[in-house]
Amino acid sequence: MDKLKNKVALITGSDSGIGKAIAEAFAAEGAHIIVTYHSDEESAKKVVAKLKSFGVKVAVYALDVGDEESVQEVFEKASKQLGKIDILVSNAGVNGSNVPVIDMDTKVFDRCLKTNLYGTFFCCREFLRLRAGNYSGVKIIIVSSIHEEVCTAGNADYNASKGALKNFSKSLALELAPKGVCVNNIAPGMILTRMNQEAVENKEVRQEKEEHIPMKRAGKPEELGPLAVYLASSESDYVTGSTLTIDGALSINLGQGA
Repeated sequence: MDKLKNKVALITGSDSGIGKAIAEAFAAEGAHIIVTYHSDEESAKKVVAKLKSFGVKVAVYALDVGDEESVQEVFEKASKQLGKIDILVSNAGVNGSNVPVIDMDTKVFDRCLKTNLYGTFFCCREFLRLRAGNYSGVKIIIVSSIHEEVCTAGNADYNASKGALKNFSKSLALELAPKGVCVNNIAPGMILTRMNQEAVENKEVRQEKEEHIPMKRAGKPEELGPLAVYLASSESDYVTGSTLTIDGALSINLGQGA
C-alpha cells in the first residue's frame, strides 16, 4: 500500500468528514499529511493521532481558507516543516444558507463564495507559487459537489460557489496540462458528514432523503478515500480537467417520476 509513499499532501478541512477520510486513505498509502482545521482543534488532534498510527509524518495548522494571508502563512510553515507539498486537496467549505435570494444578506453570500471559491483559488495559487515551477508529481484535487451542476432553490450562494469551482478547475487544468499537472474535481452527493448533520442524527430524515437516491442510501466519507487516492497517484496521470461524481446516481435522477 505505497501508492503515495513519501508524498506530502495538504488537505484543507481535514479535521472531520470527507477531508478526514481522504487524509486517512492517503496516510494508509504512505503519504505524509498536513491537516488543517478552521476551529475544531480537538477533532484535528484526534485525526493527527490516527494518522500517526500509519507511521507517516503529520503536521497540523489552523487555517481560514478565505483569508489569503492565513493561506500564505500556513503553506509556508507547512512546507518548511514537512518539505515541498506534492498534493493539494481543497476540501474545506461551508454549506448553503437555505435563504432565498430576495432575503439573503450580502455577508451570507460573501461567506459562502469566499470560503468555497476564493478559498480554493487562494490555496491553489499559493501551492503553485511555492512549487516555483517544479511541478513533477504535482496533483490538485478539488472537492466540489453535484451542485456544481444540480441546483436547488434557496441555496444560490452554495450553487454559485460550486458551479464556479467547476469552471475554475477546468481553467486551471488547461493552464497546467502542458506542465504535466493534473487538476480534477470530486463531486459528492449526499454524504453523511456535518453538512448533513440532521440526516446523520435523525433516521427518519435520512430515510426520507435517501428515497430520492437511486441506490437508496447516503454515501459514507470513507467511500471517497479510494477515489482521492487514485486521483493523487500516478495511476491518474492522464486524467485532468474532469469531475468524478460519487452520489449513488442522485444527480442523474432529476425528472424521474414527473
